[in-house]
Amino acid sequence: MADSPIPLDPFARFRAATRARIGLGRSGDAMPLRPLLDFQLAHAQARDAVHGRVDWDRVAAALPSGPVLSVHSAAPDRQTYLRRPDLGRRLDETSAVGLSDGGWDLALVIADGLSAAAVQSWAAPTIAAIFDRLPGWRIAPVVFASQARVAIGDPIGEKLGAQLVAVLIGERPGLSAADSLGIYLTYAPRSGRRDSERNCISNIHGGGLSPSQAADKLVWLARQARHLRLTGVDLKEDANRAEPIGPGAPRLDHDA
Repeated sequence: MADSPIPLDPFARFRAATRARIGLGRSGDAMPLRPLLDFQLAHAQARDAVHGRVDWDRVAAALPSGPVLSVHSAAPDRQTYLRRPDLGRRLDETSAVGLSDGGWDLALVIADGLSAAAVQSWAAPTIAAIFDRLPGWRIAPVVFASQARVAIGDPIGEKLGAQLVAVLIGERPGLSAADSLGIYLTYAPRSGRRDSERNCISNIHGGGLSPSQAADKLVWLARQARHLRLTGVDLKEDANRAEPIGPGAPRLDHDA
C-alpha cells in the first residue's frame, strides 16, 4: 500500500478553528512575509485602539434611548489615564456634581476603556439589545464615561441610585481582536467595590459574542442579581438556563 501523501499545510485545519497564530512556517530564519505583515497590522490596530478617541456623537445617534449623560474620570488626558489606572476609576469633581439619585433599576455606562474601536463598533447595538430584553425596567439615561476604567461605574451607579450598574467598556486589545467589548455588572454599586463583586461578559466582537448573545447573558445575570441581591463570584451563570430572552419572552416573577 502506498504511503498517504503528506498534506502541504498540516496546520490548515487548526487555523480554521482558532484566530491564534499557529503553524506560521518560516522563511530561512524568519517568518514568511505574509504572517509577518499580518502580525504588524494587528499590532498597529491594537495601538490605534488604545490611543484612539471615541466619536461619542456617533454613538449617541445610534442609541435607541433618549438623552445621555457625559462624565469624565479624574484622569485629565489619555497619557495620564494610561499611566495612572487609579484615576480612571474615579469621577472628576464636576462629573460627580452632575449626577443625581433617580432610584433606577439599572444604570448603563459606556466607557472608552482601552479600545475606542470596540466602543465605536459594538456599544450601541449591545445597548439596543439590552433595552429590548428589559421591558418594564427603570433604566437610567445612558452615561458616557471618558478616560474610564471599569470601577468608574461604582460611583456613577451610587450617585444615580441604581440597584445595578453595567459598564460596557473597550477591552485591552490583543493581536487577534482589537475591537473587543466587555460588560461588567455590579449589584448595589458604591465606591470601594472589589472586582470579585462583579460579573464579566467579555469578547463581544465580530469573531466572538454578538450583541444579542451578550445581551442575553447580561439580562439573565441582572435578573438573578436582583433576585439574589448580589453579583460576583457568588453568582454563577447557569448555561443550561441561559436561553434566549428576546422581546416577547416570558419574564421571571422577580421582574414584576
